[in-house]
Order: sequence, then C-alpha cells, then structure tokens
Amino acid sequence: MWQTKTFENLTALELWKIYRIRTAVFVVEQQCAYQEVDEYDKSAVHLWREEQGEIQAYCRIIPSASAVKIGRVLVAQGVRGTGLARDLMIKALSSVQAEFPDQPVIVQAQAYLQDFYSSFGFNAVSDIYLEDGIAHLDMVWLR
Repeated sequence: MWQTKTFENLTALELWKIYRIRTAVFVVEQQCAYQEVDEYDKSAVHLWREEQGEIQAYCRIIPSASAVKIGRVLVAQGVRGTGLARDLMIKALSSVQAEFPDQPVIVQAQAYLQDFYSSFGFNAVSDIYLEDGIAHLDMVWLR
C-alpha cells in the first residue's frame, strides 16, 4: 500500500522503517559513509510503499520557495526489477503536480540512472560530479 505523510504525521515505527531502509541502501549497500539522516527530513513529504510490514520503495519530496526536490529514491533490493521504481516516480510526480503545480522539480541523480529519469522528462543541467564518492548529475523536470 502506498503512503504519503509529512514528518509530523509519521509514527515512530514508520520513521524507523524509513531510516532503516535508507541506511540499508545508501550507506550499507552502496558502502558510502555519510550523514544519511538530515534536516530535510523534517520538511519533506515522505512517500513509500509497504507490504507485509516492509518498505519496498521510498522517496522524499522536499519543497522550497523556488523548486521541489525528489530525493532518497530507492527500491528495496529484494523487489528490484519489478517496476516499483517507475511506479514510485509516477506517484511522486503526480503528488508534486497536485501540491506544487508551478515549481520545477529537481533530482540529484546517480549518473547510471540518467536514462531512467530522462524517461520521465528530466533533463540534465550539470556535468557529472562526485557526491560522497558516487557519480551524480543534477536533472530538472520542467512542466
């Protein structure tokens, strides 16, 4: 089941599950030591799909005065290749269109996912750069 909640509306268990899956993917799996939990979590809208008590897909939507950022996009290792990443982005972009209709949408994409994000209409607006030792590029979705 898909869920969308602000930080204030998350239960302690939901927040724990979110931090657990994000740490599993972005810190442990990608072998990248960095401060995974940050200030943006408090202003973000958290979107995830949970089945049988486990988060399968997740992202956070961070609004600002000039743009909306979609970040921490992930699919749990055991359900990759099932189309959940595409479903997640469709849900995220639909949510952004409904809540923030006049703002551009930004992703700080891992470089190997450029074609995936391009398939939704995102365009690269930076060269590839290293972020925590992983190749990234900035992409924008203009409506």
